[in-house]
Amino acid sequence: MFMQFKFQIGVMALVLSFFSSISFGEDKLRLYTENYPPYNMSNSGQPFAHKAEDISGLCTELVKAILKHSKVDFSLKLREWSAGLNRAQKRPNHAIFCTAKTEERDPYFHWIGPLTEIEWTLFAKPGSKIKLESLDDAKKYRIGGYKGDVLSDYLIEKGFDVVTIANDALNPRKLMLDQIDLWITDGLSGPYLASESEDIEDLTKVLVFRTTPLYLAVNVESNEKIVNELNNAFELIQNNGEADAIRSQYIQ
Repeated sequence: MFMQFKFQIGVMALVLSFFSSISFGEDKLRLYTENYPPYNMSNSGQPFAHKAEDISGLCTELVKAILKHSKVDFSLKLREWSAGLNRAQKRPNHAIFCTAKTEERDPYFHWIGPLTEIEWTLFAKPGSKIKLESLDDAKKYRIGGYKGDVLSDYLIEKGFDVVTIANDALNPRKLMLDQIDLWITDGLSGPYLASESEDIEDLTKVLVFRTTPLYLAVNVESNEKIVNELNNAFELIQNNGEADAIRSQYIQ
């Protein structure tokens, strides 16, 4: 009888241990981002990374600061955007950053932030004399864009003369060759891309016509404690100056 009791206790302990490990696994936050310098980037230059220490950038450093001040267990990977977004949208305790809050995405996520914002910017080549008082003034110019990009699509829908290409890194060269007059891109990533891909410095910022806040988006069915921890940690780094210190390293 005593041996049977000991056996039952042992079985119960194993079962409890098993369920405890499941619970711990379910409470781990799995984060994804993409290679989009200088917001997020692989330190190796590859289009993927498997560990937090191999990923850097403005958004990444802000998210790391949030995680540092929270009690959340996590993993962080850099993947193709569509793959990360699909997982974050469909699986509890999965998240993606930095992303814009759209009508389509809003119901699927809790939104932590905003962490930063993108500036919808029209650039000309260095030394350009192009002046724009409003966005409508750009309708007489040839504009280079990125195929499938929301900024380019917006201008196309408004009737602008936009020529899109699959590799946005070629647009700075097209500017220099006068194949396009303006380039539609983000105000921060555009100059970075021009410098890295073509060694082009001092692009002329002609017009910023819109800004979009960017967030850490956490699956809406995630553990409430995780979401609360992240929100509280974000408020902390906002109030103690840590967030602004990180932003100042990237935004002049």
